[in-house]
Amino acid sequence: MTQETPAGAAYGRSELLSRREAAAYLGVAEQTLAIWKCTKRQELPYVKIGKLVKYRKSDLDEFIAKNLRSA
Repeated sequence: MTQETPAGAAYGRSELLSRREAAAYLGVAEQTLAIWKCTKRQELPYVKIGKLVKYRKSDLDEFIAKNLRSA
């Protein structure tokens, strides 16, 4: 089931993840994401909602794919 946004795009309720959820998804510490955001060490897009920082699951999946290395 999806929810319609005012712009008309359909998003699942779990599309935006908190920093804690995003860190768990990537297997890194929350502080690591905070450092990446501040230093721009990694290109990981985020969404700012007031004081909150959220991450789109699709961006996390793309970040994982871009950082895939073969042996």
